[in-house]
Amino acid sequence: MREAQADYCCICMKQKCIFFDRDGIVNVSPGPGYVERPEDFHIIPEFISCAKIAVGLGYAIAIATNQRGVARGIMTPESLAEIHAELVRVLESDNIPLLGIYCCPHERDSCDCRKPQPGLLLQAATEHNLDLSSSWMIGDSETDIEAGRRAGCRTIRVCDRDVETEADFRAADMEELAEKLEQIIG
Repeated sequence: MREAQADYCCICMKQKCIFFDRDGIVNVSPGPGYVERPEDFHIIPEFISCAKIAVGLGYAIAIATNQRGVARGIMTPESLAEIHAELVRVLESDNIPLLGIYCCPHERDSCDCRKPQPGLLLQAATEHNLDLSSSWMIGDSETDIEAGRRAGCRTIRVCDRDVETEADFRAADMEELAEKLEQIIG
Protein backbone atom coordinates (compact mmCIF):
# COMPACT_ATOMS: atom_id res chain seq x y z
CA MET A 1 0.00 0.00 0.00
CA ARG A 2 1.35 3.37 -0.99
CA GLU A 3 1.69 6.07 1.63
CA ALA A 4 -0.44 9.05 0.95
CA GLN A 5 1.70 11.90 -0.18
CA ALA A 6 1.02 15.14 1.64
CA ASP A 7 0.12 18.08 -0.50
CA TYR A 8 2.05 21.12 0.58
CA CYS A 9 1.05 24.59 -0.26
CA CYS A 10 3.77 27.17 -0.43
CA ILE A 11 2.50 30.18 1.44
CA CYS A 12 4.72 33.08 0.76
CA MET A 13 4.78 35.80 3.36
CA LYS A 14 3.77 39.10 1.89
CA GLN A 15 6.16 41.94 2.48
CA LYS A 16 5.27 45.36 3.84
CA CYS A 17 6.56 48.42 2.01
CA ILE A 18 6.90 52.16 2.31
CA PHE A 19 6.31 54.02 -0.93
CA PHE A 20 7.93 57.44 -1.13
CA ASP A 21 6.90 60.12 -3.59
CA ARG A 22 9.97 61.61 -5.28
CA ASP A 23 10.03 65.41 -5.69
CA GLY A 24 9.73 67.09 -2.29
CA ILE A 25 10.15 63.83 -0.35
CA VAL A 26 13.21 62.08 -1.79
CA ASN A 27 14.79 65.13 -3.37
CA VAL A 28 14.49 68.89 -3.12
CA SER A 29 11.39 69.96 -5.00
CA PRO A 30 12.02 72.02 -8.10
CA GLY A 31 8.87 74.03 -7.33
CA PRO A 32 6.40 74.21 -10.18
CA GLY A 33 8.92 72.85 -12.72
CA TYR A 34 10.79 69.59 -13.13
CA VAL A 35 14.16 68.20 -12.17
CA GLU A 36 15.47 67.97 -15.72
CA ARG A 37 19.11 66.98 -15.27
CA PRO A 38 21.03 64.76 -12.87
CA GLU A 39 23.05 67.73 -11.62
CA ASP A 40 19.80 69.36 -10.44
CA PHE A 41 18.79 66.28 -8.42
CA HIS A 42 19.56 66.91 -4.72
CA ILE A 43 18.55 64.20 -2.25
CA ILE A 44 17.04 65.38 1.03
CA PRO A 45 19.23 63.98 3.85
CA GLU A 46 16.18 63.23 6.00
CA PHE A 47 14.86 60.95 3.25
CA ILE A 48 17.95 58.79 3.74
CA SER A 49 17.22 58.77 7.49
CA CYS A 50 13.60 57.75 6.85
CA ALA A 51 14.66 55.00 4.44
CA LYS A 52 17.10 53.59 7.02
CA ILE A 53 14.40 53.64 9.70
CA ALA A 54 11.96 51.88 7.37
CA VAL A 55 14.43 49.16 6.44
CA GLY A 56 15.39 48.74 10.10
CA LEU A 57 11.73 48.12 10.93
CA GLY A 58 11.43 45.45 8.25
CA TYR A 59 9.85 47.50 5.47
CA ALA A 60 10.88 47.36 1.85
CA ILE A 61 11.10 50.75 0.17
CA ALA A 62 10.03 51.90 -3.27
CA ILE A 63 9.59 55.19 -5.09
CA ALA A 64 6.27 56.09 -6.76
CA THR A 65 6.49 59.22 -8.88
CA ASN A 66 4.62 61.10 -11.60
CA GLN A 67 7.03 62.57 -14.15
CA ARG A 68 4.84 64.34 -16.70
CA GLY A 69 7.85 66.31 -17.94
CA VAL A 70 8.82 63.34 -20.11
CA ALA A 71 5.53 63.41 -22.04
CA ARG A 72 5.78 67.18 -22.35
CA GLY A 73 9.27 66.92 -23.84
CA ILE A 74 10.79 68.97 -21.01
CA MET A 75 13.10 66.07 -20.13
CA THR A 76 14.12 62.97 -22.01
CA PRO A 77 13.56 59.42 -20.83
CA GLU A 78 17.36 59.11 -20.81
CA SER A 79 17.86 62.05 -18.44
CA LEU A 80 15.14 60.65 -16.17
CA ALA A 81 16.94 57.29 -16.18
CA GLU A 82 20.20 59.05 -15.27
CA ILE A 83 18.49 60.83 -12.36
CA HIS A 84 17.05 57.56 -11.09
CA ALA A 85 20.41 55.80 -11.53
CA GLU A 86 21.95 58.46 -9.28
CA LEU A 87 19.26 57.83 -6.65
CA VAL A 88 19.94 54.08 -6.78
CA ARG A 89 23.69 54.72 -6.49
CA VAL A 90 23.23 56.89 -3.39
CA LEU A 91 20.93 54.35 -1.73
CA GLU A 92 23.31 51.49 -2.53
CA SER A 93 26.23 53.46 -1.04
CA ASP A 94 24.18 53.73 2.18
CA ASN A 95 23.27 50.02 2.05
CA ILE A 96 19.60 50.81 1.54
CA PRO A 97 17.87 48.25 -0.69
CA LEU A 98 15.30 49.64 -3.12
CA LEU A 99 12.53 47.50 -4.60
CA GLY A 100 12.17 49.82 -7.54
CA ILE A 101 11.29 53.21 -8.90
CA TYR A 102 7.77 53.21 -10.27
CA CYS A 103 7.22 56.12 -12.60
CA CYS A 104 4.32 57.48 -14.63
CA PRO A 105 5.71 59.55 -17.53
CA HIS A 106 2.31 60.18 -19.13
CA GLU A 107 0.72 63.53 -19.93
CA ARG A 108 -2.89 62.62 -19.37
CA ASP A 109 -4.65 61.92 -16.11
CA SER A 110 -6.56 59.11 -17.83
CA CYS A 111 -3.88 56.41 -17.43
CA ASP A 112 -4.11 53.99 -14.53
CA CYS A 113 -0.58 54.64 -13.29
CA ARG A 114 -0.69 58.41 -12.80
CA LYS A 115 -1.28 59.28 -9.16
CA PRO A 116 -3.93 59.68 -7.73
CA GLN A 117 -4.61 56.36 -9.48
CA PRO A 118 -3.05 53.47 -7.53
CA GLY A 119 -1.48 51.75 -10.56
CA LEU A 120 2.17 52.32 -9.57
CA LEU A 121 1.60 50.85 -6.10
CA LEU A 122 -0.46 47.95 -7.45
CA GLN A 123 2.27 47.15 -9.99
CA ALA A 124 4.90 47.07 -7.24
CA ALA A 125 2.64 44.88 -5.08
CA THR A 126 2.21 42.38 -7.89
CA GLU A 127 5.90 42.29 -8.77
CA HIS A 128 7.14 41.98 -5.18
CA ASN A 129 4.34 40.19 -3.30
CA LEU A 130 3.56 43.22 -1.13
CA ASP A 131 0.91 43.43 1.54
CA LEU A 132 -0.57 46.83 0.77
CA SER A 133 -2.70 46.83 3.92
CA SER A 134 0.52 46.77 5.96
CA SER A 135 2.24 49.31 3.72
CA TRP A 136 2.48 53.11 3.67
CA MET A 137 2.51 55.88 1.07
CA ILE A 138 4.44 59.03 2.01
CA GLY A 139 4.00 62.11 -0.14
CA ASP A 140 3.68 65.86 -0.15
CA SER A 141 0.50 66.19 -2.21
CA GLU A 142 -3.03 64.97 -1.84
CA THR A 143 -2.66 62.97 -5.07
CA ASP A 144 0.01 60.89 -3.30
CA ILE A 145 -2.31 60.35 -0.37
CA GLU A 146 -5.25 59.41 -2.59
CA ALA A 147 -3.12 56.91 -4.53
CA GLY A 148 -2.03 55.32 -1.26
CA ARG A 149 -5.55 55.13 0.08
CA ARG A 150 -6.92 53.67 -3.18
CA ALA A 151 -4.21 50.99 -3.02
CA GLY A 152 -5.17 50.15 0.57
CA CYS A 153 -2.10 51.66 2.23
CA ARG A 154 -1.91 53.90 5.26
CA THR A 155 -0.65 57.37 4.45
CA ILE A 156 1.57 60.19 5.69
CA ARG A 157 1.53 63.64 4.15
CA VAL A 158 4.44 66.04 4.51
CA CYS A 159 2.82 69.48 4.47
CA ASP A 160 2.09 72.60 6.46
CA ARG A 161 -0.26 72.20 9.42
CA ASP A 162 -2.93 74.42 7.85
CA VAL A 163 -3.23 72.29 4.69
CA GLU A 164 -6.23 69.97 4.61
CA THR A 165 -5.46 66.31 4.07
CA GLU A 166 -7.06 62.89 4.18
CA ALA A 167 -3.74 61.35 5.29
CA ASP A 168 -3.63 59.14 8.37
CA PHE A 169 -0.69 61.18 9.71
CA ARG A 170 1.10 64.35 8.77
CA ALA A 171 4.54 65.84 9.29
CA ALA A 172 5.44 69.49 8.76
CA ASP A 173 8.64 68.63 6.87
CA MET A 174 11.06 65.78 6.22
CA GLU A 175 13.00 66.59 9.39
CA GLU A 176 9.89 66.08 11.52
CA LEU A 177 9.04 62.93 9.58
CA ALA A 178 12.50 61.48 10.27
CA GLU A 179 12.06 62.25 13.98
CA LYS A 180 8.60 60.64 14.23
CA LEU A 181 8.62 57.90 11.58
CA GLU A 182 9.57 55.07 13.93
CA GLN A 183 6.71 56.01 16.30
CA ILE A 184 4.22 56.22 13.44
CA ILE A 185 5.04 53.02 11.56
CA GLY A 186 6.71 50.94 14.29
